[in-house]
Amino acid sequence: MANLKDSEKINRAWENVKENIKTSARESSGMYELKQRNRKFEEECLVFLDHRKQAKVQRLHDPKQSNIDDLNNVRRQAS
Repeated sequence: MANLKDSEKINRAWENVKENIKTSARESSGMYELKQRNRKFEEECLVFLDHRKQAKVQRLHDPKQSNIDDLNNVRRQAS
């Protein structure tokens, strides 16, 4: 019975120490909450990246100047 109470005390003490360490780390490092992502922006980026990938494939299959120019234009838009 004494071992059980000692074990509980040790666990509570450890939890207190752990929480104090976390709190101190947050306060001293200036941690902040992450902002929500803009899903619309991500979807637009994925569309541009998909266009760029298609332009690369097109240029590989047919390396004429118009395909190279298209790829360069899509790269500029994607960036």
